[in-house]
Amino acid sequence: MLRGWRAAAAICAAGGRCVRCLCGRHLPMAKSKFEYVRDFETDDACLPNCWIVVRLDGRNFHRFAEQHEFKKPNDDRALHLMTKCAQTVMQELEDIAIAYGQSDEYSFIFRKKSRWFKRRASKFMTHVVSQFASSYVFYWKDYFKDQELLYPPGFDGRIVLYPSNQNLKDYLSWRQADCHINNLYNTVFWMLVQRSGLTPVQAQDRLQGTLAGDKNEILFSEFNINYNNEPLMYRKGTVLIWQKVNEVITKKIKLPKETEEKEVEVTRSRTQVVPLHCDIIGDQFWEEYPEILAEDS
Repeated sequence: MLRGWRAAAAICAAGGRCVRCLCGRHLPMAKSKFEYVRDFETDDACLPNCWIVVRLDGRNFHRFAEQHEFKKPNDDRALHLMTKCAQTVMQELEDIAIAYGQSDEYSFIFRKKSRWFKRRASKFMTHVVSQFASSYVFYWKDYFKDQELLYPPGFDGRIVLYPSNQNLKDYLSWRQADCHINNLYNTVFWMLVQRSGLTPVQAQDRLQGTLAGDKNEILFSEFNINYNNEPLMYRKGTVLIWQKVNEVITKKIKLPKETEEKEVEVTRSRTQVVPLHCDIIGDQFWEEYPEILAEDS
């Protein structure tokens, strides 16, 4: 007869109910008259064979950026911190095929066949947002060395399902187009404020009704800025993908007939989360990285 936690584990494996104690062992779940409240829990499993997109956004980040003195229109420290947090999410959680980020938002795409946490939407949402938010606080000092974190940042999230590869590609294209539109506007806006001396209201009035061509003309004619020469990270955002990377490490080994260990350099291949700043609207990116959409990857 099985006893203790082994018996409970067997009950769990057979579909019975059990709980975990703090040490991780299974214990039989006690029956009580209050157990009926479990019936109020809803089934929030995501539809099968769909890409699961979790997009998070900074909560009140305009205020957060002002109080922490972010540089305008783009702060490299903030953008690199966001990317570091997104890399941590991809490394800690399972089945994320690709991520895309810009400004104070990041989208994480879980594979169509993922069975992580039985595809429960609440699990995807809470794990992504909590991992990202805690990483933002944890790595803050690595990027804002002289700026104290005045209060904890907040992030909200949403989940959207996309049934086809084309739906997913169109979603990512939409987010990158949004990045371009917002960055072009912000670049012109802050040039007018910082270099022309306009107030924010005056700059907003100046840009009201202008098209992309008009904004490019203002940048070039008044500030000698060719928008196409702005950093790709600002214009295209950041794409995170898995790639095999060769890294060189130093190991101590003892050669035959040698009495002392020697340090030698060894090259090994590892799969890492790599940031790219490139166009994902056209076909070239997807042709170069077909494994992202591959069903068996």
